[in-house]
Amino acid sequence: MKRVRKVLLLLVVGLFGYLIAWAQPYVIRPPLVVGQDAVSDAASGQARVSLEDVGGRTLSIRPPASEGTVLLVLYPGGLVRPQAYEWLGRALAEDGVQTVIPEFFADLAVTGKDRADALIAHYAAGRPVLLAGHSLGGAMAADYASRHADQLSGLILLAAYPASGVELTTTRFATLSLWAEHDQVANSAAVRAGMAQLSPSSRLEEIKGAVHAFFGRYGPQQGDGVPTVERAEAEQAILERIRSYLREVT
Repeated sequence: MKRVRKVLLLLVVGLFGYLIAWAQPYVIRPPLVVGQDAVSDAASGQARVSLEDVGGRTLSIRPPASEGTVLLVLYPGGLVRPQAYEWLGRALAEDGVQTVIPEFFADLAVTGKDRADALIAHYAAGRPVLLAGHSLGGAMAADYASRHADQLSGLILLAAYPASGVELTTTRFATLSLWAEHDQVANSAAVRAGMAQLSPSSRLEEIKGAVHAFFGRYGPQQGDGVPTVERAEAEQAILERIRSYLREVT
């Protein structure tokens, strides 16, 4: 009997250790560092970046000399830190956009898909609001937009698509969906099929040569494809399409 108890105890301890090891990457996340690998050129280096507490830690990126004329709320991809998208916010600051990127528990937007509530209430100040999201963050952004379309002027999906049952077909705004040519993380068929859940004027645009991980600066992603363009070229294509969309909806 003592031997059985000893074996059971060892099994429990082993299982507990395994669970701790499994959960550690999700619970203990890397630090949120402002300004790390985010400046693309002299102009983007002029953006004002701060870490603020608005319903949780939030990375705020403002134009150099104003609050901007547009607010962009950006949900990060799954297990991706907010600073991975600071490059995009800095670049858009040149266009008068304030970008706010919330931090989610375990870096999973599904744990707080309504974070935009507090961010819009705090930052919008009567300005047009756009919501964006990468990968899992895009799916959660689409879910939020389907329930709060009246508060938004646009939606940008980066390698993402609405979850089953999420409908945005009657929204007054078109959605911009960007797809990387060599993306092997987001299912291409699902991305294309998801367009049927968006307003008819929405469009899907391909970023030639790019991969899933090129939307954020967080390094290579397991299971992703192999890019055939440099990251800088892909980022420029992403920016051009977002800037064109901003001119249309704001």
